[in-house]
Amino acid sequence: MINWALRWTLLCCGIVLLGVGLLDRAAELLPAGAPASRPEAQLGSPAAQPFAAPVNTIVYTANQQGHILLDAAVNGFPVRMLIDTGASLVTLTPADARAAGINLAGLVFSAHVNTANGSVRMAPVTLREVRIGQLSIYDVPGAVLENLNVSLLGMSFLGRLQGYEMRDGKLTISW
Repeated sequence: MINWALRWTLLCCGIVLLGVGLLDRAAELLPAGAPASRPEAQLGSPAAQPFAAPVNTIVYTANQQGHILLDAAVNGFPVRMLIDTGASLVTLTPADARAAGINLAGLVFSAHVNTANGSVRMAPVTLREVRIGQLSIYDVPGAVLENLNVSLLGMSFLGRLQGYEMRDGKLTISW
């Protein structure tokens, strides 16, 4: 029980640190003296919104079981993935990792994780690129899990989006 609580605590801390890092990075990209919000919001325009609208969106429809399965590309190679907000990392099956150009013989299965199917060994990896549609995210932390049936598109990808929302059986991804 303590192991489980420690993992969740570390995961939450990691997500907070990632968010703080992204906010710091966004602040660095602003030119010196530039306002942090849109100019029309400062002028008191009644139509002003506190946040800019997303530039791009993709919408996926859930299957009859309520799952979102999509075709992605990992390191340029096609991989069928299940959206899993409960997965900390983008997680690949050994077959999908091999298809994505990852040398399985060079992996170090140094950790154990608990899945719905029990405890399995995990090898951490960094994925050069994960792409869905026209959206590409680079240098994505991931893992290869033994005995995994389907690759998972987890929070190491989803957490880097502007947003995502599941409503009425449709997942909308914004970036």
